[in-house]
Amino acid sequence: MPGQRRHPQTVTRSPAVVQATIRAVEGREQRVEPDTLVICGAIVTPSLKGRGLAGEMLTALRRLAEGAGWPRVIAPVRPTLKARYPLASVETFMGWTREDGMALDPWIRTHQRLGARILAAAPQSQTMTGTIAEWEQWTGMVFPETGDYVIPRGLSLLRVDQSADQGTYTEPNIWMQHV
Repeated sequence: MPGQRRHPQTVTRSPAVVQATIRAVEGREQRVEPDTLVICGAIVTPSLKGRGLAGEMLTALRRLAEGAGWPRVIAPVRPTLKARYPLASVETFMGWTREDGMALDPWIRTHQRLGARILAAAPQSQTMTGTIAEWEQWTGMVFPETGDYVIPRGLSLLRVDQSADQGTYTEPNIWMQHV
């Protein structure tokens, strides 16, 4: 979102992510040996994109997991082309492929080339809320009435409720597993 940003009033993760995190912490407290590395986030600086660094980063994380004896690496993937198709569900989008059978989305393809497979869609991976004024500042748009809006770089629609003075954006992602 253009300009300076203030963190949305609330950001919540899906119940499944929260439950998995709780189980992981409880497992650690009970000294259960982990067997999976979860990549919660990885970002390549925009000025360095296009140099293969994302693939190198994923390869390094896979090696880290292998060195620790963990057979699985999973990641919630934010598909880069999904913002061009905010009206399509993430479940539909993740099934779109090119003629060669690889995913339409280049970030999903990067994972696939490294041996990953799609596990599942997470249609409600993260929810962000803010006042209408905040959403107007963050997006550079005006929201004159209650309804759903396509926003810059949004993977889904922003829901605006004028009577509550609130905008809610729920972002999907796609879980992938590296073996």
